Amino acid sequence: MVEIPDIWRKKYRHPEPWDRSFAPLTVPQMFANSAAAHPDAYLADFMGRKYSYADVRLGVNRVARGLQKLGVKKGDRVGIFLPNVPHYLAAYYGAMKMGATVVNFSPLYTVDELAHQVEDSGTKILFTLSAKALLPTALEVLDNSSLEKLIVGTVVEALPLAKSLMFRVFKGGESVDIPKRRDVIPFSELVDNKGDCGRVPIDPRKDVALIQYTGGTTGTPKGAMLTHQNITANARQIQALDPEPEAEDRIMGVLPFFHVFANATVLNRTVLRGGEIIMLPRWNAAQALKAIERTKATALPGVPTMYTALLDHPQTAKTDFSSLRVCISGGAPLPAETKAKFEAMTGSKLVEGYGLTESSGVVSCNPYDDENKTGSIGQPIAGTIVKLVDKEDPNETPPDGEPGEIVIAGPQIMYGYWNRPDADDQILYDGFLRTGDVGKIDEDGYIFIVDRLKDMIAVSGFKVFPSQLEEILYRHPAVKEALVIGVPDTYTGEKPKAFVTLEKGADVTGEALADWLNPQLGKHERVDAVVVREELPKTMIGKLDRKALRAEEQE
Repeated sequence: MVEIPDIWRKKYRHPEPWDRSFAPLTVPQMFANSAAAHPDAYLADFMGRKYSYADVRLGVNRVARGLQKLGVKKGDRVGIFLPNVPHYLAAYYGAMKMGATVVNFSPLYTVDELAHQVEDSGTKILFTLSAKALLPTALEVLDNSSLEKLIVGTVVEALPLAKSLMFRVFKGGESVDIPKRRDVIPFSELVDNKGDCGRVPIDPRKDVALIQYTGGTTGTPKGAMLTHQNITANARQIQALDPEPEAEDRIMGVLPFFHVFANATVLNRTVLRGGEIIMLPRWNAAQALKAIERTKATALPGVPTMYTALLDHPQTAKTDFSSLRVCISGGAPLPAETKAKFEAMTGSKLVEGYGLTESSGVVSCNPYDDENKTGSIGQPIAGTIVKLVDKEDPNETPPDGEPGEIVIAGPQIMYGYWNRPDADDQILYDGFLRTGDVGKIDEDGYIFIVDRLKDMIAVSGFKVFPSQLEEILYRHPAVKEALVIGVPDTYTGEKPKAFVTLEKGADVTGEALADWLNPQLGKHERVDAVVVREELPKTMIGKLDRKALRAEEQE
C-alpha cells in the first residue's frame, strides 16, 4: 500500500483525513436540513426564474405525496429521463423522500438503451418532458416494456413568465402534445396536492437511494447501487475540499444531473451547502457565458471539452469571469494546455479530479488552493484510501516505482451492482473497489493514471463501450469481423473508430458502413470512421486483438 504523507492533512484542513465515520444521513434528511436552514435562499436559477429552498421543498413534498397516491412504495424504482430542469429536483428528492429508489436515465438514450435499463432495473414510473427528443422515446418504451406510467412535465411551466410566452410562440415546435392516456400523467396533475406525504423510515447504510448505470469493465450496462450514506458522504467529502466553506456559492449546472459527476459535485454537494445551482438544460457555450456573467457564478464543473469550447468561443474575450473561484474538470484527462489557457483567461483555478459511478462520484482531486501537478488526478478526498495492487494479481503489490491497478475504499463506495453478484465479485475485492485504471502515486500523494485495463472509450466524459458498437456492426450482412477502439480527438478527448473485414463477395465502403451505423447510436457514441481492412490483428489463439490494433493505429 502506498501511504499518503502527513502533508495531505494540512492541505485539506481536516483533523483526521482517514476518518471514515461520517454520521449516517439520508438524502431526504440532507435536503430537509438545508431547506430548514436556508428557506429563503435560492436553490435554483432556471433561465432566469429563481426557486428558493422553500419552493423546491414544497415541490419535493408534492411529488412524494403524488407518488404515494399512485401506489409507489418504499424500494420501488422511479426513473428520471430528464435534462437539467426544475422537475428533476422535485422528482429526485421527492422519490427518495417516500423511500423509492431513483434510476437515472440519459436523455441521449435510444429506445433500445432506455428499454433495456428500464427492464433491468424494474422501473415502473418514469419522469420525462414533453420534448420531441424525449417523449416519443419514452412513449415507445412505455408501450413495449414493463414500464407502467409516465409523468410528463413541460419546459413552459418551469420558465419565467416572459420566456414561457416566447417559448409558446417561437419554440413550440420543440415540444409535442402530452397524449391523453391513463398511463400518462401530466406533472402538474401529479403535484396537485398539499404535499402531506409523511415520513418513511430509511436506513442510510442499507437502503438504496440511486441506481446509476455504468458499463463497468466489460461494457455491459450494470446498475451501481448507491445507498443514501454513499451519496451524502460523498457530498460531505466534496464540500470538505473547499478552503472557503463560507464563501458565496453559485455553481453552474451545465453538466447533466443524470451523470454521476454532476449528481455528486453540482446537485448533492450544493444542496448540502445551501448554495445555488445555475441550471442549463443543455450545454451551449454562448448560453453558459451569458449565465456566468448574469448570475456572477462562483464555480463551473465540467469536462475538458467544455473548457475547450469556452476558450474557442468569440464571446469569451468579452465575458467577465471575475466571480469564478474554482472550476473542476473530470470525466476525461485534462490537457495541460487547456488548463493553462483557461486559468489565464478567467483568473480562476481549474483543478482536475477523478471518480467513478461506483464511487458515487468523486475519489480524488487536486487542491483548490495549493499545488496542482500536471497530469495528476490529485490526492484522495477525506475518508478515502487509495492504493496500488499488481495488475495481474490484486493480492500482490507492484514493484517499487512500477505502476499498478488503482483500488479504493471509502464511505462513497457502492453497495454493489443491481442483481449482479457475479459482477460484484469481479470488482469488489477485500474491502476495495478495483477501478481498472493503472496508475502511480508520488511522494506527495498525488495520483497519476498511466493506462487503462478497461476498453472503455471516454468521449467528453461519457463512457462508450466498443463491444456494444461491435455488436451492431455485426448485424450488417457485409461485416465479417469488427473491432472498435478509441482514437485521440482534440475536442472530445477520444472518438470511437471502427475497423472491419468483409464477408466474401461483399462490396461496401467504410463510408457507407459509417452512414449505416451512426444513426443507430447516441451522439457521443458515433464513430469517427469505419475502416475496411483485409484482416484484423489476432492473438496467438485467434481472438481479435484490440490492444494490437490500438498500437497499430497509434503508429
